[in-house]
Amino acid sequence: MVNNSRATARSGTAGTAAAAKPSADAGRQQVPEARGTSKDGITYTKDFDVKFLKTQRDLLLEEKSRLLGQATRLEDEAHSLIEEAEMGDVQFDDEGGEGDTMVVERERDLALSAQARQTIADIDDALARVTAGTYGYSAVSGRPIPRERLEAIPWATELVEEKVGGIGRR
Repeated sequence: MVNNSRATARSGTAGTAAAAKPSADAGRQQVPEARGTSKDGITYTKDFDVKFLKTQRDLLLEEKSRLLGQATRLEDEAHSLIEEAEMGDVQFDDEGGEGDTMVVERERDLALSAQARQTIADIDDALARVTAGTYGYSAVSGRPIPRERLEAIPWATELVEEKVGGIGRR
């Protein structure tokens, strides 16, 4: 009897999968309706007032500016390492480990720059959510993200329990 139930569970049909999906979405909460939009384009809800959203928007814009500068600086450093290597000042043989060091530094700078640019894209998405009235709500469950989390990571899109592997998901 156990083998039959395992076989049935393994063989699942499209109808079973389709039937399971609505029940997963049934517990999903929708983002509350907007209560209004401020004169500077911030759409607020019952959970997040204009003052909080304006503060968050300002944090997002400051962080975006900082990260743009960082990404540009890192890219410039990576390009200058390439130019230095082309000038022939560096020995790229078995005895002179300088070439390897420069390659590692260049790759590190490019990776950090890419990471900063990804965060900038996340910030741009968060700024769009401030305007749309969906800022501060989990993209997974639709529940409000705690203000403390949003103050620490203004571009957060998930609750902590959702981010760490699905704890709390139904």
